[in-house]
Amino acid sequence: MDNKPVFWKTTLSEVNETLQNIKRGKVSVLAKSAGNRDIYLIEYGQRQYFNRTANYSSACGANEPKCYADKTGKKPVIFIVGAVHAGEMEGVAAIINFINIIETGKDFMGETNTFLQNCIDKCRLIIIPVANPDGRARIPIDTMHGITYEEFRHYGQGRWKDGTLCDWPQCKKIHPIKNHVSYLGSYYNDDGINMMHDNFFGETSNETKAVMNTAETEAPDFTVLLHGGGNMIPAILETDYAPMFIKQKIRDLSLQIKEAAVEKKLPYSATAIHEDNFSTPKSFNLASALHHICGATAFVYESNQGINYGERNLNNWETILSYEDILHEHYILFEQIIRFAL
Repeated sequence: MDNKPVFWKTTLSEVNETLQNIKRGKVSVLAKSAGNRDIYLIEYGQRQYFNRTANYSSACGANEPKCYADKTGKKPVIFIVGAVHAGEMEGVAAIINFINIIETGKDFMGETNTFLQNCIDKCRLIIIPVANPDGRARIPIDTMHGITYEEFRHYGQGRWKDGTLCDWPQCKKIHPIKNHVSYLGSYYNDDGINMMHDNFFGETSNETKAVMNTAETEAPDFTVLLHGGGNMIPAILETDYAPMFIKQKIRDLSLQIKEAAVEKKLPYSATAIHEDNFSTPKSFNLASALHHICGATAFVYESNQGINYGERNLNNWETILSYEDILHEHYILFEQIIRFAL
């Protein structure tokens, strides 16, 4: 593991310290995790009300989505969720620096970003910095940057009872996973639930419920789940089981992000749209569920994590971004979501 720079703030204590200094926004405890840890919500901009007469499903059934949320004359609502998989902490670092930009005009590197500082004048911004505090508390490291592949999987997905790594995606074969492992990785809350694959049509975890209820209440225009994708080039993932117009929105936003990234000389992979012709059903995950509960353009953003794969070099994923570039990629993401929404 690298020695993390001072601006890379990902621990629960660093998150709490940042939240205590918020003056332009509102901080509240949204829910308790399975391990009885606080899940925080940050709000910037006034809460908006949409003359609701139906839930989203019923409103669509009436061919009148405005019955769920009439957005006429309203500011866009942006919902950012960090650390669903708590070892994928790049988004947490980005959120904490973003908050400091809003509060002080500068991030913890000392860089200014006038657009992001003033974005709360143009939109309502709601943020859950750490959706899975149990997973974050479980791992003793503050960054994935520079760690080995084995450490990456150990801290991310954990180990089976025989000591072998719960590799990806095999770690999803058993859910909840808690009673089947010798070490519970940071994917999961203390009950062994992976929020991305919770039982959305049954009894969900407190963490998942908190995210879903926030989306249903706030009717965000865009919801982004911040994840880490090893050494992949940063990208928005296509959201499965979403209507084509949502997929096209994600594609258009992604192209806009790519253009901005190229201008900054940073790598970015534009989202593709695929036909649903797979023999194995695609996963209806948290991003899919979030669209269907509130109509948001909801998606997963996968950050580069700077893993030291060594000779393993999985899938030729050789891209290793610096800490600074990882933050800058997130700033581009945040800025272009807001510009696109406006």
